[in-house]
Formats: sequence, structure tokens, C-alpha cells
Amino acid sequence: MNKPQLPDFLGNIHIVLTRTSHPANIGAAARAMKTMGLKRLTLVAPNLMATPMTVEPAPFDAGNPAAFSLPEESFILASGAADVLEQARIVATLPEALADTTLSCALTSRKRELTAPLQTPRESVPELLQAARAGQQVALVFGNETYGLSIEEVQHCNRLMTINGNPDYFSLNLAQAVQVVCYELFSQVDVPMDYLAAETHPATHQQINGLVNHLESLMNDVNFFNRRNGERIVRRMRSLFSRANTETEDIDILRGLFNTVKRRLKDDI
Repeated sequence: MNKPQLPDFLGNIHIVLTRTSHPANIGAAARAMKTMGLKRLTLVAPNLMATPMTVEPAPFDAGNPAAFSLPEESFILASGAADVLEQARIVATLPEALADTTLSCALTSRKRELTAPLQTPRESVPELLQAARAGQQVALVFGNETYGLSIEEVQHCNRLMTINGNPDYFSLNLAQAVQVVCYELFSQVDVPMDYLAAETHPATHQQINGLVNHLESLMNDVNFFNRRNGERIVRRMRSLFSRANTETEDIDILRGLFNTVKRRLKDDI
């Protein structure tokens, strides 16, 4: 079966990472996005830290955002989603990133003195998808790994979203949070999974009868029916294979086994 085509409206959904510090998180977030059919990534004023792999990260120049380039570490963690990073939009401020959006969700797990209702991804997604289907631009905004979104950044958004979790310990990595939200979006798009199902080749009645006759012959060869009701056993074998959704490959394997056993029996005589 052919793979289904992803709906075009997924291109109206943007993942916005603000002030991200770890190069690997950017790459892992891109991978999480592409896995769930999203490709529009925006980086706001990335503030990369030095890592063992990225010893001297490129500084971000707010006056010339286009000059910023991601390090190799980000592309390694992106795996097959390097194209998401290559096409990423890089801007200096969150208002610039959200300028063309209609709905923008701030991802936060902190208590805030804000009037907007706090919703889980599952609660928020229907509205986001409806807007995207209508051609509106939608953004999901994630903050810095250490501090999250500032109160000012949250105020630039018109929706609040949080990932519910253990109240005694809640510490999702940035890329993990992106994956959770992207998965919830994709799960509600209803892309069919029929293409993942293995092809089936159900055995015919004739094939099943041939198998049972073959088995019956082998049982006779080993004197299995001695002191047993042979007709009843054969009926049960036929019923077993008929209701077991037996496939032609199963038939081939079993009959191959029966032939091997019969040859061994003859060799031992």
C-alpha cells in the first residue's frame, strides 16, 4: 500500500525556539518535528553555550541574524532532519517571529499572573489544527532550557499550553517537550497507518485441507493414533487451522516441516 500524503496545512504550524542554549537541543527538536510532519522552525536569538563537541559556538548578532550558522553538533543530532535546520528562519526577537501568526501558544510549566487559560496539548490542538486548516499561521513557542519563557515573551502569545506531569518532579528536556507537543498535533491529524500493515495472504480451504491431510499422514507414520480417536483429532486440527487465520506462508512452513520429519523417519528405518 502506498504511503499517505501529509496534509499541506501542517506547513502552517511553526515551532519557535527562543534563546536556545544547547546546540544538540536544536538538532533534536528538528528531528522531533520532522518525525511528526512539521518542518517550519524559527530560532529566536539563539544563545549557544560551549559543549565538548561545539567548543566555540558562533555568536548571535541581533543586527545581522542571517549571518548566524548552526554548528555541526545540531546537524548530527538532527539525524535525517538536516533540511529542517537548513530552512530554519533565524530572527532577533519574538515579536518578529510571531508577526504573521494568528495563534501563538507559549509553552510554560510555571505559575503566572496571566488571565489566559492554561491548557494541555490535547486540549489546545483542535483549535490549532482548525486554524492551520483555514490557512492561518500557528506558532508553538518554547523558551530557554534553563529559564523557560520570560513573562514578557509569554505576553506576546495569545494562548498558554503546558505539558502535564508529575507535580513532584517535572523536568522535560527541551527537545522532549517539542516531541510531546508535535506528537499530539500529529495524532489528531488522523493520517492513516494502513501502509504499515504487513500484507496478508490467507490460506484457502483447499490449502488448509491439504495441510491437515499431510499432518494426518505424519501422525499415522509415528503411530500417534494408537488408542486415540483419530477422526476426532483430525477434525480438531482442521478446526484449529481454519479459525487461526492461517496464511499461505504458515502452510508452506508447516508442510516443509512435515516433509523433513517424514524423510528422517524413512532414514531411520
